[in-house]
Amino acid sequence: MSDTTPAKTTQHQAPQATNTPTTLRVQGMDCGGCERKVEAALTRLNHVEEVSASSVTGSLRLTAPPGKMLPHSEIESTITALGYQVIDESVATAESKKPTPWWQSPKGRLVIVSGVLLTLAWGLKFAWPALGSWPFIAATVVGLVPVIQRAWQALKMGNPFTIEMLMSIAALGALAINAAAEAAVVVFLFAVGEMLEGVAAAQARRSISALSKLTPSTARLLEQGEVREIAAASLQPGQKVQLRPGDRLPCDGQIIAGHSSIDESPVNGESVPRERGEGETVFAGTVNLDGVLEVEVTRSAENNTIARVIKLVEEAQAAKAPVARFIDRFAFYYMPAVVGVALLVAIVPPLVSTMLWSESIYRALALLLIACPCALVISTPAAIAAGLSVGARNGLLMKGGAVLEQLGKLKRVALDKTGTLTAGKPTVTDVESFEAGSRLDKNLIDEIVRLAAALEQSSSHPLAVAISEYFRTGSAQPQGVRLPAVQDARALAGQGVAGQVEGRELILVSPRYLQSFTQHTSEIEARIAALEAQGKSVAVLIEIEIDNERPLGLIALRDEPREDARKGLQALERLGVQAVMLSGDNARTVAAIGEQLGIEAEGELMPEDKAQRVRKWQAQGLGPVGKVGDGINDAPALAAAEVGIAMGSGTDVALETADAALLKNRVGGIAEMIALSRATMRNVKTNVALALGFKALFLVSTALGITGMWVAVMADTGATVLVTLNALHLLRYRFNDID
Repeated sequence: MSDTTPAKTTQHQAPQATNTPTTLRVQGMDCGGCERKVEAALTRLNHVEEVSASSVTGSLRLTAPPGKMLPHSEIESTITALGYQVIDESVATAESKKPTPWWQSPKGRLVIVSGVLLTLAWGLKFAWPALGSWPFIAATVVGLVPVIQRAWQALKMGNPFTIEMLMSIAALGALAINAAAEAAVVVFLFAVGEMLEGVAAAQARRSISALSKLTPSTARLLEQGEVREIAAASLQPGQKVQLRPGDRLPCDGQIIAGHSSIDESPVNGESVPRERGEGETVFAGTVNLDGVLEVEVTRSAENNTIARVIKLVEEAQAAKAPVARFIDRFAFYYMPAVVGVALLVAIVPPLVSTMLWSESIYRALALLLIACPCALVISTPAAIAAGLSVGARNGLLMKGGAVLEQLGKLKRVALDKTGTLTAGKPTVTDVESFEAGSRLDKNLIDEIVRLAAALEQSSSHPLAVAISEYFRTGSAQPQGVRLPAVQDARALAGQGVAGQVEGRELILVSPRYLQSFTQHTSEIEARIAALEAQGKSVAVLIEIEIDNERPLGLIALRDEPREDARKGLQALERLGVQAVMLSGDNARTVAAIGEQLGIEAEGELMPEDKAQRVRKWQAQGLGPVGKVGDGINDAPALAAAEVGIAMGSGTDVALETADAALLKNRVGGIAEMIALSRATMRNVKTNVALALGFKALFLVSTALGITGMWVAVMADTGATVLVTLNALHLLRYRFNDID
């Protein structure tokens, strides 16, 4: 269905000779029939290779052949001739933020005019019966003129099977057989249906564009010690902004001063605020809760996290799922078939029975009206769009309907260890003393941590950072203990670090080099072996004396599982999806983590080995297979899997790599994606059943003469609105009992 809304047209720059897709905003394109009309018309133009229209996002994606330029002027004139209008992005954004009331829209005004004329016609029929059918004929013609215009334009562009054409034939046919009253009712109901479709489509689009409201319109720019308010959209990398408690971040950036809790739920759906300090990254749309921050802008407004999420979601919604493409193909053949049946209903009964021609033609015209596949065609993309929007609002990015559909079919998921099932950084798990009989003495343990942290305080090695962090957050720090200075600090290549602390010569080394420094007991060896068997890295603290090297104690570290890892894996198990860990880490560490999480695990795999495992499972019929990783080291396996999922808190990798991304950075998000996919596909199946059920019921009842034209239009309109509302119901989807 269409709209003749005049609007500001887009001023295009000189097109480039490229085959990069171009996206245009189109006003009034509100249903599957609209999509097909636009696609059919634009595909006929020279230098237009591919066209994809989306009524859900109100957008067009066009691609020119390599080395050619898109004919923008022809594209705009063609779209305008079909009754739609190309509009500026700013117009689309303004409409999404402040939608036009239905009664002020052209479709709404047409409904009002048609309704008033229909009411007057009925009033005149009872007040002046002598006028006959003329009031109804007038009401029909007024409402039908714009419909006929759009039908004629589509016909000229090679697309005869449109709802406007069917409506025009049916209404004019009804006038020809003296069914003017029904013709007027049909035209009015058709206008109501178009208006309701427009309202539903606008609501779906607003659910997407609501993400843009997360970014504030102004920012507090910090320049030369002074603060002034500027438009957030004008921020550029390198500028500095000030954030007060309660302020929403206007940009992606890095904290250069201050410390605060940040509510990141608007971006990743995570309900627990995160503590952020100097040097840490923050994202546009998040909320500063309790401290004053100075943030350096790292991305411009059009490239910040919120903007990129919106872009990805809209591109995903424009990419049709396999089930949507099947429905489109079905509708392509369905409409001509029903038109053929309507011709038979009009011609055959009077020839083989005593049925009057007026009766058979009336039934045929009603069949034409019920033939409109709008409800069927909109049933799938509306649900897919809702599912993608819900996912985006909860930190689950899926790049297209095909990905969303495939997620629900996964039978096995392969997960990387480091950064996926684990936190991605080592933490101290054990500290022990070698003093006789005092292995776990607290005071001795605190002393070992203090001395080790002093040696490591200038190192950026992950183990050194972990030990220093453990000292800062451990029991020693609250007692006011400070790190002593280290003298003659030096690295022992491939072994550890050494230096003088408080006059004592100390070294911190890995166990494999322990033998070269000191004699040690079998008890120490056994303890180190036990810790390493648990997949932990061990560092031994040794004091070098004049005639002796004395081991003081050890510190064990491990990249521990994420807090939600076990619950996330259990959620996958409840969904009937088998999880397997594939890691490049040493087999002993991987086995220990796998045992701790209760998951099958395999270690010491090269990237190509991981891809080979995925292909092996697929060949054995254990797929479809999903692969979860960081999107870089696991690239071969991500490409081999049916669905590749990247972990990352709003990073470029998470947003731009693989088929889907978990902004929540939680293992439970995998199960949430799969559950959302299955809920969406259930919604799609329900919508298709409703649409086909309505069609089948009223095709039969209309062919038998039980229902008439106005009932046919009401049924078609009702089915379209019903499946759209059912799809929008997905927007209230809740992730219950996932992790």
